[in-house]
Amino acid sequence: MFDYAKRSEVTKYLTWYPHKSEDYTRQYLEYISRHYVIGDFYDWAVIDKRTQKMIGTCGFTRFNFQSDSAEIGYVLNPDFWGRELACEAAREVVRFGFERLSLNRIEAKFLPGNEASRRVMEKLGMTYEGTSRESMLIKGRYRDVSTYAILKSEYERNKI
Repeated sequence: MFDYAKRSEVTKYLTWYPHKSEDYTRQYLEYISRHYVIGDFYDWAVIDKRTQKMIGTCGFTRFNFQSDSAEIGYVLNPDFWGRELACEAAREVVRFGFERLSLNRIEAKFLPGNEASRRVMEKLGMTYEGTSRESMLIKGRYRDVSTYAILKSEYERNKI
């Protein structure tokens, strides 16, 4: 994870800063491991099939259990960009959300300018819902945030 989490090009459109050390990454992994045990965290490693190396993560970043909805997020090592791997991983997470967690809605957010992330959302069959102007304070700046979403009925109709 540290191999990609330390890179500024990876975090350019994300809410977090590059990891400063392997120790920081290790502490983060220990933190999320505790949440796996509790059962309130669904984020998985993306593994390169050839090398068995972790090259990213994909999963749910937020849940609204009262409304049966969740937000999906993904990050990938730049050495693997452009290979449809984010789409492949996100497709499985969407399937898991609708078929195993019985969600009704899954959304994804991106910062305008992150065209690769927007394309992933469109390939998942998500619909653009709008842009909230300066809705998040990210790295000291108020940023616009765009949202795409897919409903369970749309997923079932199209089976991405």
